[in-house]
Order: sequence, then C-alpha cells, then structure tokens
Amino acid sequence: MADMRAFREAVDDWASGGPGAGEAASELAAHLDVRTAVLLEGPSDHAAVEALAARRGRDLAAEGVCVLPMGGAMSVARYTGLLGPPGLGLRLTGLCDEREQPFYDRALDRVGAPRRGFFVCVADLEDELIRALGTERIEEILRAEGDLRSWETFVRQPAQHGRPRQRQLRRFLGTKKGRKIRYGRLLVEALEPDRTPAPLDDLLASL
Repeated sequence: MADMRAFREAVDDWASGGPGAGEAASELAAHLDVRTAVLLEGPSDHAAVEALAARRGRDLAAEGVCVLPMGGAMSVARYTGLLGPPGLGLRLTGLCDEREQPFYDRALDRVGAPRRGFFVCVADLEDELIRALGTERIEEILRAEGDLRSWETFVRQPAQHGRPRQRQLRRFLGTKKGRKIRYGRLLVEALEPDRTPAPLDDLLASL
C-alpha cells in the first residue's frame, strides 16, 4: 500500500527531472489525500519536526501533511513550483533560516503562495534547539549517547579555541554523517514542553 514515503520519493524524483515522476506524484497525492507540504532544508529538520509531532500525539501523514526535506535551501524554487499553485496546488509551509529567507520569499511570490506559512530560524534549527536546551543539557545528552569523548576531543582542536560553546556545539553536530539527523530527534525529545523554539512550535501549530 502506498504511503507518504512513496509520495516524498516521487516528488524528489520529479524535482530531479525523472520521467513520469510528476504523474506518479499527482496520483499519490490524490490517493493519500495530501493537502499540505512542509518544506524543510534537510533531514535533520525533518527528524525534529516528526519528533515534535510524535510528542504531541500527531500523525501528520494521516492528516494529509507531507514533511519534505528538499536537500538544501536553494531547491525551494523548484519545490514550490511543483507543489504549490502551478503544480499540485498543495498548501505550502515550512521552516527557513533568516539568511535564506529572501530566497523563500521570492520563490513563494513567484508561484503565488503566501509567505505566512514559513517560520524563520535565526541561524538554523539546530541553533534554536541548542539555545532552548542550554549547553549543559546538550552535554548531558552527548554523555548519554556516548558522544562525550568525541565532543571533548573536538573542543580541544585549535580551530575551536575561543569560540562560544553554543557555536562549538552547532559545529560538532555537523561533523559526522548522520549525527545532525539523530540529534534533531534527540534534542526535540529532551525539550521541556514550554521550551520548544518558536519557529518549530509555530510550524506545528499551523498544521
């Protein structure tokens, strides 16, 4: 039976120019009753959004919401064109980083989709989560996950000397393949209910 993963894969194939992928994506969207596409930069953001939805008892796929990592902010024009008014006509929403907001605004304006569905992180979602949890709590999570020794080795590197702890942590999460994705979920699961970063909280509330 087709599921939301199949739809995501069809959309990614369509975005890459795969033959027949647009028709497949359209058929799956109708079959799954997809109404909203949540556009995210990458898989770590995807993991965080899905983790928060699960914590709040939400089944986004069952609600007709597809959470789509685009593989980079520069893909937003392509995805808005395929999924927004010129394409499948889905409601578009998501997260973006402050420095990349102009790309999103132009892409949304080009397809006639409202900007209000997109919520802005100052640096990125990892930075928002680190600030929400605090560096001491993050280090506790690193210890629990067996990554404390790697972290301590990392901060002793000359390039890290004098850098704020928050920036060191943000950089550390991106130094090993798969780490950002794993911690995207773990950091959300560690949040106190009233400490969810505003962009993430507002995004889920809008769905």
